[in-house]
Amino acid sequence: MNVSSSNVTVVIQYRDSFSKAVTKNVIVVVLGISINYINASLIRTFRKHQVFYTNPRYILFCHLVVNDMIQVTLTVMLFLLSYILYKINVSLCCLFILLALFTTENTPLNLACMAVECYIAICIPLRHTQICTVRRTLQLIGLIWLTSMLSVLPDLFISLATESREFFASQVFCLRETAFRNPHIIKKRNVTYIVYLVLVWLVIFFTYFKILFTAKTASKDTRKARNTIILHGFQLLLCMATYAVHLLKTALMEWFPKNYPDSLFACYIIIQMLPRSISPLIYGVRDSTFRKYLSRHMLCQVSPQ
Repeated sequence: MNVSSSNVTVVIQYRDSFSKAVTKNVIVVVLGISINYINASLIRTFRKHQVFYTNPRYILFCHLVVNDMIQVTLTVMLFLLSYILYKINVSLCCLFILLALFTTENTPLNLACMAVECYIAICIPLRHTQICTVRRTLQLIGLIWLTSMLSVLPDLFISLATESREFFASQVFCLRETAFRNPHIIKKRNVTYIVYLVLVWLVIFFTYFKILFTAKTASKDTRKARNTIILHGFQLLLCMATYAVHLLKTALMEWFPKNYPDSLFACYIIIQMLPRSISPLIYGVRDSTFRKYLSRHMLCQVSPQ
């Protein structure tokens, strides 16, 4: 039996009890609302102060936050639909999956770009303002989206060329494997993810080891970057798991077939939700400049009119 079809069969065969389903949905909804509320506060703070939207670092961060909000909203919707409706129209499923894939693949690329910006700021500070301009940052964000689209859109084109109209009018349990089930798509995905994995890790290793080496020999203010680097690296590690999640799911299905839905839930929380909760910690709380303006914004909200 094909691995993807096996995964879907196990999910359908071992459905959650009512109490377990309610518990999982409550956890996901609470996490989703909490993350999006915090991120919305960060975006509001970003928009109100020129010091942020003229700084490439904060522009990349704001793009990451907006991307995370879209991704969290889409994946929470898909999670709820999988329990409420169970099966949805294939065309609608394809739309949700494509948008979720765009934003999911954007995150490691965005974090890699932020790592390069940190490297330039710390290791070659005299050229930072020349290299990292607002215009180049916006172009870089466009390149991130273009790269993700070039990775994901072939799935849709292959499906349109190989699947019948009846398939797109049918209903399925909405997963990437059920929406884009052609075996060539799986092979393409594996090759693409390996290339992404290698390239992004090369960027991360080069930039962060350079930063760590500089932080050890530079001033006290520069050495403070090491704690941020550790958190940022942990976030990247979780996001990079996106590129290996299909291998992890296959292994979990073979090891724990009866607990496979619970394994998928744990993967969803760790790989999809947890990294999105780290961004506010790194730049919304630990960054002194952002923290100062965010505190003012929060105080204005709670103070009487």
